[in-house]
Amino acid sequence: MGKPTGFKEYTRELPPKKKPAERVKEYREYYLPFPEEKVREQGARCMDCGVPTCHAGCPLGNLIPDWNDLVYRGRWKEAIEELHATNNFPEFTGRLCPAPCEEACVLGIIEPPVTIEEIEKQIVERAFREGWVVAEPPTVRTGKKVAVVGSGPAGLACAQQLNRAGHAVTVFERDSRIGGLLRYGIPDFKMEKSVIDRRLKLMTEEGIEFRTNADIGRNVDVAEIEKEFDAIVICTGATAGRELPVPGRDLDGVHLAMEFLPQQNKVVAGDRVEGQITATGKHVIVIGGGDTGSDCIGTSNRQGAASVTNFELLPRPPEDRPPHQPWPYWPMRLRTSTSHEEGCEREWSVLTKAFTGEDGKVTGLTTVQVEFVPDPAGGRPQMKEVPGTERQWKADLVLLALGFTGPERYGLVETFGLELDRMGNLQCGTDYQTSRPGVFAAGDARRGQSLIVWAISEGREAARCVDLHLMGRTLLPTKGQNGDLPRV
Repeated sequence: MGKPTGFKEYTRELPPKKKPAERVKEYREYYLPFPEEKVREQGARCMDCGVPTCHAGCPLGNLIPDWNDLVYRGRWKEAIEELHATNNFPEFTGRLCPAPCEEACVLGIIEPPVTIEEIEKQIVERAFREGWVVAEPPTVRTGKKVAVVGSGPAGLACAQQLNRAGHAVTVFERDSRIGGLLRYGIPDFKMEKSVIDRRLKLMTEEGIEFRTNADIGRNVDVAEIEKEFDAIVICTGATAGRELPVPGRDLDGVHLAMEFLPQQNKVVAGDRVEGQITATGKHVIVIGGGDTGSDCIGTSNRQGAASVTNFELLPRPPEDRPPHQPWPYWPMRLRTSTSHEEGCEREWSVLTKAFTGEDGKVTGLTTVQVEFVPDPAGGRPQMKEVPGTERQWKADLVLLALGFTGPERYGLVETFGLELDRMGNLQCGTDYQTSRPGVFAAGDARRGQSLIVWAISEGREAARCVDLHLMGRTLLPTKGQNGDLPRV
């Protein structure tokens, strides 16, 4: 695949980025243009490796070597066809995926891996510019109606696949705009929302109906949904935030990350947010070292925070792949995001013990250093506080980015009494069907907090199961299959 000697001739390159001092002044995407010649050189680095383990690293089973080769040869239109065969929304994953495919790249054993994610983004952006991405409505309808609840990546992928199979699909979204976490959880500097809007326009032209401000179980009756539709797919995500139950949690100025991030996205979109939580002029502490915490850091810097400090409970990971996580597994190593580059102090092995405040408002917090020691019984390492390491920190705003505990329980989950697994996610069989016949689930609501690429994969797989349930057969592809679908 690619140029046989390309991996020896070209080094890994990515598009240049705006300087941190420039990009914190706006909420626009921060990557600068990348010449076509450079993209083709990156495609040339893809080796004829025999067993392309990048496939195993990708939950969608993307045909990575195929479209890398097509890019190197300048056959862009064929490349987007191969890319769309397994991925409904490469413009999302090309911006937001942490690229487990790159960690599984064979070249990555000895050299920096192929820039798979960037090539993916370049393919789809070229396709949109050239007008190759167009609406493809089915030619025949089945007469079946499906409700998809939730319009994040899992819901959108599920809806598009079911629509392609000929079913009438309605997507219900409780917020005022479609997109779910893509719209309200991902800051605009990582993905501008026009990227979502252009795809939604095509999906609408394909015949998918979108209903916003439709909160099932609150302003939309559950019984009416069940009566109107032949199947229901729950793609509401894992939106119940993990709490930090320590003294002072109720102080003003201590907020969950998903109370903070959506407000700024709404403001960027032109909405008016009364009493917006802002970091302007404040000493901000972000608790949690994952992607959500990183997004809080980048947003706080753009709002003009006086300082930003990031706490992580776990020890600082190594910069290189650790021995117990060999290739092609995903390694837990140090990752520095663009938000970290923009200004942030990172603290490791920190446990928050209490929040302190005055007149009901947070003014600081108390922490202690921790260490993880082996469990004599062979279980997980045990966390222990290190004596004499207690410390006080100044804070005017604390953002809790501790992950999520599963789907919210009201609405369909509560009304139907749907069974949950031991992690609090919707319990489903291998056919993605919940404990109630005809009600399916996909994405984070089913598997727990995960990656956008997993959400799209889940949505596609659930759509296939729903189609089989309704029709007794299905032409929708499974993971990794060619996505060419006869228009039924």
